Amino acid sequence: MSETDIRELYDNCFTRCTGVTTDSRNIPAGSMFFALRGASFDGNDFAADAIDKGASFAVVDSDEPARRRPDLAGRLIRTDNVLGTLQALARHHRRTLGIPIAGIVGSNGKTTTKELVSRVLAEKFEVYATHGNLNNHIGVPLTLLAMTRDTEFGVVEMGASACGEIALLASIAEPNYGVITNIGRSHLEGFGGPEGVRRGKGELFDFLAANGGTAFIPREDATLVEMAGERPNMAVEYYPRSIADGIDSHLEGEYNRANIAVAVEIGTYFGVAPERIANAIGSYIPDNNRSQRIESGRNTVISDCYNANPSSMAAAIENMRKETAHRKMLILGDMLELGEWSRDEHRRILQSALEIPDVRILLVGPHFAEAADGNADVKCFASTPELLDYLKANPVEGYTVLVKGSHSMALEKVLKLL
Repeated sequence: MSETDIRELYDNCFTRCTGVTTDSRNIPAGSMFFALRGASFDGNDFAADAIDKGASFAVVDSDEPARRRPDLAGRLIRTDNVLGTLQALARHHRRTLGIPIAGIVGSNGKTTTKELVSRVLAEKFEVYATHGNLNNHIGVPLTLLAMTRDTEFGVVEMGASACGEIALLASIAEPNYGVITNIGRSHLEGFGGPEGVRRGKGELFDFLAANGGTAFIPREDATLVEMAGERPNMAVEYYPRSIADGIDSHLEGEYNRANIAVAVEIGTYFGVAPERIANAIGSYIPDNNRSQRIESGRNTVISDCYNANPSSMAAAIENMRKETAHRKMLILGDMLELGEWSRDEHRRILQSALEIPDVRILLVGPHFAEAADGNADVKCFASTPELLDYLKANPVEGYTVLVKGSHSMALEKVLKLL
């Protein structure tokens, strides 16, 4: 659609709707349905049904829905590309609102940082932040389109697994402010290696530099400081991570101090009172298997199994090394999407884990099994169901247990047995 078409769609349809949806199973009354295509489905097939369920309009990129249901003329909006239209509409909405938006990217800690920053800013502004994991080429537009005239500040998480993806998301959200939490060893296969991660995450800085934006960067992070220096047109607010000192939180691990520090810096920058910053951070209780400490009555469980990559895994293991508990256990699941770097990364992580004195180590998945190579000091399981059977037969009690692995390993299933 042309810019003129997008404006007409916005003025004549979107503003008359209660919101947008891409899920034909969930059609809020008066919403606008976008008939996206996937690998195994075509949303166009469900467009008429979406209207029958209560959608005011359906955006389609096929003539078939109108051919089947001529009675829906005027409510089926034909475009050349539904996804492109969704993204363009979100960009137009963002420009219409004209509010400040902070974009958050990084290898680790994006979601925690987003939660902390949004809660701190909410002490002064009406904030809308990314819900759940809506941080990709579909989720970011949906996040933007959920913002209303009442929204005063947007906090948008942006995820990527390859170069070019952050550039696309930034072109849609058009952030005024930006945070890169860190440059780690995540999605190495998609990015083509560590240098690709640096380049891909740096696309947020590229956008800020080209559009008069401001980045928040900790002075201690040599990589981010260097990346800022490569973009002299980008405004930068440098801060020390020590500004997190003295701030109480429910977040597990020293590595989360960096996430707390940027929330303190952004809150201070936007004039949130120090006591309100501290209260916002201290009242945040993680409940999404990210840096979450659980006292089960049988064990102390550190649940950090929403996702994993070599950088976050190394930080979590180092945190366990510092635990004062006498009985420690690591339940570690495979780290995925590492490509040719997988073998070395799993071996490096396992070696680090083995350096913790008297630790019990349970490994799940073929990558860690290969890294263990028959090591008698660890116990390997081919899958999470196999681990579950073992834990049922061999109950664990009196341990401090770290549970961490990639999301698809589904290690959250073991929590009920700990």
